[in-house]
Amino acid sequence: MSAAAANPIRKVCVIGAGVMGAGIAAQVANAGVPVLLLDIVRDPADRNAVAAAALARLKKAEPAAFMSPRAAKLVEVGNIDDDLARVAECDWVIEAIIERLDLKHALYEKLEAVRRPGTAVSSNTSTIPLGKLVEGRSEAFARDFLITHFFNPPRYMRLIEVVAGPASDPALVARVSAFADQALGKTVVAAKDTPGFLANRVGTFWLQSALNAAIELGLTVEEADAIAGKPMGVPKTGVFGLVDLVGIDLMPHLKASLTSTLPADDAYQAIAIDHPLIDRMIATGFTGRKGKGGFYRVNREAGKRKEAIDLATGEYRAQIKPEALPGAAQKDLNALLALPGKAGAYAWAILGPTLSYAASLLPQAADDIVAIDVAMKLGYNWKYGPFELIDRIGTAALAARLSAEGKPVPAIVEVAQGRTLYRIEGGQRQFLGLDGTYHDVVRPDGVLLLEDIKLTAKPLLKNGSAALWDIGDGVVCLEFTSKMNAIDGEILKLIGKAIPLVAGGYKALVVYNEGSAFSAGANLGLAMFAVNIAAWGEVEKLIAGGQMAYKALKYAPFPVVGAPAGLALGGGCEVLLHCDAVQAHAESYIGLVECGVGLVPGWGGCGEMIDRLSKLRGLPRGPVPAVAKAFELISTATVAKSAADAQDLGFLRATDGVTMNRDRLLADAKARALALVEGYVPPAPPTFRLPGAGGKAAMTLAVEGFQAQGKATAYDAVVADALATVLTGGEADLVDTVTEGDLLTLERQAFLRLARNPGTQARVEHMLTTGKPLRN
Repeated sequence: MSAAAANPIRKVCVIGAGVMGAGIAAQVANAGVPVLLLDIVRDPADRNAVAAAALARLKKAEPAAFMSPRAAKLVEVGNIDDDLARVAECDWVIEAIIERLDLKHALYEKLEAVRRPGTAVSSNTSTIPLGKLVEGRSEAFARDFLITHFFNPPRYMRLIEVVAGPASDPALVARVSAFADQALGKTVVAAKDTPGFLANRVGTFWLQSALNAAIELGLTVEEADAIAGKPMGVPKTGVFGLVDLVGIDLMPHLKASLTSTLPADDAYQAIAIDHPLIDRMIATGFTGRKGKGGFYRVNREAGKRKEAIDLATGEYRAQIKPEALPGAAQKDLNALLALPGKAGAYAWAILGPTLSYAASLLPQAADDIVAIDVAMKLGYNWKYGPFELIDRIGTAALAARLSAEGKPVPAIVEVAQGRTLYRIEGGQRQFLGLDGTYHDVVRPDGVLLLEDIKLTAKPLLKNGSAALWDIGDGVVCLEFTSKMNAIDGEILKLIGKAIPLVAGGYKALVVYNEGSAFSAGANLGLAMFAVNIAAWGEVEKLIAGGQMAYKALKYAPFPVVGAPAGLALGGGCEVLLHCDAVQAHAESYIGLVECGVGLVPGWGGCGEMIDRLSKLRGLPRGPVPAVAKAFELISTATVAKSAADAQDLGFLRATDGVTMNRDRLLADAKARALALVEGYVPPAPPTFRLPGAGGKAAMTLAVEGFQAQGKATAYDAVVADALATVLTGGEADLVDTVTEGDLLTLERQAFLRLARNPGTQARVEHMLTTGKPLRN
């Protein structure tokens, strides 16, 4: 049963079809839950026009708001005047209208007359206190009311801040939180009813501090982002790149909201200064990526020249690569803070006040440091939360520097007395409380993380690219640990050793890791090295070894479950194709992309895709449709945009599971593996009836047509010809039976033939150098 089906929230109404409201509606639909999207009537002749236009934009959005076309069909549009009574059909109403208290009050008054008692009502506000929102409402309405603050874009940002009022029903809050967690895939952070809650409260302070200091110290935006980006664990956009991304025009709104609601003595009030440059940029439409440009822009009139704004003059100039920071300063915060000149001064001007401010929010805005750390890591994509950063500096070092400058030392830092704010004790991660004692970091029920298992366990087997872990109940986890989890010989060796180990005393195997990518594919660098020295025997050994390892997984005497999240490309996709079942995170991007680098799938992917597509619902039966579809997907290097899309395309089966919350993936995969144990029998090797030379001729004709239209290059045709030879069975006729072994031989031959071709070698070199495909 899906998380949504198990949850009592069966239908949701979203009121307000702006960017956030529409995005929230899309994510509810992604969870498989029907949603009613309402907005005002602007055109009497087309009363649903506002919500309908929002739905149309969602269907075209990039990055995609919907995980599949099926999800889009679950959104029904309407308007507040005609359809508000239909709120009675819904179990949760999410208000996402403009941030005006009078308009929200007027809407709540109407809602109170039509909603069923016990229906959850929440606001997506990030600026208005809950106490103000429920003023004038009945006790029953206040009991069912809470704030659920999503982050934009709602599909991709994992954080949701949930704020309950003193009158809120704890059971209702728990029900909404569980739905947000399990069905919507969100990490729920309980925040208190304070201005800006957690992420925006700290995040706005951080951004304002960084902007002020860059101007005061005379830094360029490039210098500022080099210092305040990767060395601090901030996304590579840095500060100014991030503001460009979210919109420069958003900053004044956040600032106005916080300054109007925070106490006069709050530290943010002192730094919330206006900058004429920002005002001028907004007034002239330079609001960031969504506008004519921002702190950075691409000047198309100057030949797509990359430019940055001069913070002193306000004029654009060519981007300047900043001087590289010393190696130690890129990894060690104390080394960064100790740098002489503007670099060290700027680092401290950001970190000192921001970390102090975050610490000062205890306990008024959050009960513990974990909530604030999680909020910043998920809401602003920080690698480390503020308190994890304090630990990297050292509580004693931070306290000493603040005291030396005559600045107050936050209570939690004083309580620490030089101790770390986090520690590992008895294999359990703990955090320091304001009471001076350490408390366990408690995971929600149903969450199993490999990082936690590693605190107390040692790997069953390990090498430089992979490890095997006992995750309990007789299940073993195979973890890739190479860069981008690229498949190499070491991983293949460990797969070979894992089979007898699991068969000798365990029940099942799960293939899973907690990297940003499940696997970006085969290690092209190693393969290219072998090619460059003409070590063709080693290349053939790698291909044959991969085929052998993957088939060993497929025919192992125990269930194997793949659990991908993020990229699962090329060889990473082929791992999944050989698993008995897949439990995929919703945000899994799966595809066989080898043709993009001038190769064909070499580890059994061709045969597995034909076998899988021959059973795909909606695809005609027979030898031609499955082969033609496989040729289309592989030759165009198609990558599914979600797990749901992967099911539609055939990379995943309809019976494969999808987990919405990333933190629940391992537990779900483990449960799936255990469910397969009783009576498990390995699959029988498939045989194929392939279309032969006639089928290949049709594929060749299609590629020639694409070439004539300029949609395929000359070398695309070379690679497509090799792929078609494999998929159609080589020299086989239509009536011939082709075995799995025959297809593996064809794969190896085609792969090696292409690897020797300078056209393929150029594509691989270009991909390794630029990260982009070469269109030769």
